[in-house]
Amino acid sequence: MITSNPFAGLPLEPGVMQAYVVLMVLLVIGGTLLDVMHKKSAKYFFEKGQSLKKLAKREVSGGEKMSLAVNTLTNEVLASSEFENPDRRYAHLLTMYGFVVFVITTAVMIFGLPAAEGESFMVSALLWHAGAVSLLVGASWFWFKIRADVRSEGHEWHDVHQSDLFVVSLMLMAGFGLIWSLLQAITGVTSVLSMIAFVAFIVASTTLFSTVLWSKFAHMFFKPAAAYAKKISVADGSRDKLPEIPDLASAECKERYPDIPEYMGDNPPNMGLGIKREAPNHY
Repeated sequence: MITSNPFAGLPLEPGVMQAYVVLMVLLVIGGTLLDVMHKKSAKYFFEKGQSLKKLAKREVSGGEKMSLAVNTLTNEVLASSEFENPDRRYAHLLTMYGFVVFVITTAVMIFGLPAAEGESFMVSALLWHAGAVSLLVGASWFWFKIRADVRSEGHEWHDVHQSDLFVVSLMLMAGFGLIWSLLQAITGVTSVLSMIAFVAFIVASTTLFSTVLWSKFAHMFFKPAAAYAKKISVADGSRDKLPEIPDLASAECKERYPDIPEYMGDNPPNMGLGIKREAPNHY
């Protein structure tokens, strides 16, 4: 099962599935562009960048920009270091890498047809199944354990809204993909059960890639750009229009803000755990 290309035995011409993949790519591109126009994201980032340039205290060199870009790639993108909650971070990494592997190997196996029926594509099939498992585990981890504002607001896990399209369609796509592959191995490639699972897989995939405008799909493109812009604002001194946090214990700070010791004193007492007094149920 895990070394077999599930697309190889479909009673369809290779061109049909290849055209489907191209259509999904076009839907993602179109949905992202519509999202940018609808939310005016590009305009917002451009105007914000222009206003921050006026507040910059120094010019960031090209080499430093490249270093910050690499740092953003290795930390925020590849390692998701911005998530302090370990559960949220691991779930995100499983989902992200599972999705990337799943999508790439799907394209490789579909555009490799009919040659993809041979043993040379066993690795792609193995990675396809591994990506689907990683994607399903990561998305399910988020949905059932750490989904935002569910338990904290008294909602049930099955209370699905438009904003949940992304994670739900991810789970269904990976789940039905694995079920379809399993049924192929048990009941045959063209059995009724196998074809029903295939149709469910296609419906879930189409929902995922055609609802970019209403889901968080486009977020994966904006997030690295926002993280990089934040690093640039720190490097050039504009600090995203936020004040620089001084050392509260320094004499200069106490002279500039003489009321600080009135609140906390020179040796603040133990004020308890605060927001860490209980384990968070959401982020």
